Amino acid sequence: MLDVRTKSENDLHIVEIEGEVDLYSSPELRKVLLQLTKEKTKTILVDLEKVKYMDSSGVATLVEALQQVRKYQGMLKLVNLRDAVKDVFELSRLDKVFDIYASIEEATKALD
Repeated sequence: MLDVRTKSENDLHIVEIEGEVDLYSSPELRKVLLQLTKEKTKTILVDLEKVKYMDSSGVATLVEALQQVRKYQGMLKLVNLRDAVKDVFELSRLDKVFDIYASIEEATKALD
């Protein structure tokens, strides 16, 4: 089961994800992310601290959101990746495409 929560602080929206992001659950995440991009949210931090597993459909969902954000010069950053999830991004070389940070604090400092 996937739990997706959003919270906002000023122009910053944090999307907290808990569970496994796979073929069955990624449409739920996609809906949340695309709603934020539809609203042209300036900065989106995707907190993956509680994601134990992510397959290619989850990665594709994040890539799609990143493409949408770039259309209006917004930012989408990934934070708190567990090793198993980080490995997926490194193997696919998407760690060179996404801005990935160890913590929310580190990502917000990089915004300043």
